[in-house]
Amino acid sequence: MTPVSIEQTTLQALRREGYKLTPQRRAVIKALVDSPCHLTPAQLHAVVQRERSDVGLVTIYRALRVLADLHMVCEISVDGRQPTYFLRRPQEHHHHLVCSCCGQVVDFTSQDVERLAHRLAKDTGFKIEGHVLEFTGRCPACQASA
Repeated sequence: MTPVSIEQTTLQALRREGYKLTPQRRAVIKALVDSPCHLTPAQLHAVVQRERSDVGLVTIYRALRVLADLHMVCEISVDGRQPTYFLRRPQEHHHHLVCSCCGQVVDFTSQDVERLAHRLAKDTGFKIEGHVLEFTGRCPACQASA
């Protein structure tokens, strides 16, 4: 049995929720799948434009809103800056380091954080259904330029 790709999983989820799988929406999802980092809507638009010149910035925003509403993208916004987006990978929970100067976002995973969540649930009786962890600071480039 061939494993299902993140792109296929995302498209199937959209179809299941009643959304049409338009060529434009597919192009946005493919660009998100192929991206190794968080993208602003403008950056995503530039990537999609390389393949499909008929995709406008409004289409990018609409697609991102749908994906965000369905919790399929990770949306990060720092200090009123343009939000950035990254496609969530099933079975992969990650956290963020966010530069408070330039807005760079670095994803990381940590078993220590997962153990903390488990311990908090046990100690408090909470049924933890999810969590968001972001550390803010200054990236190496911004530290060097200060």
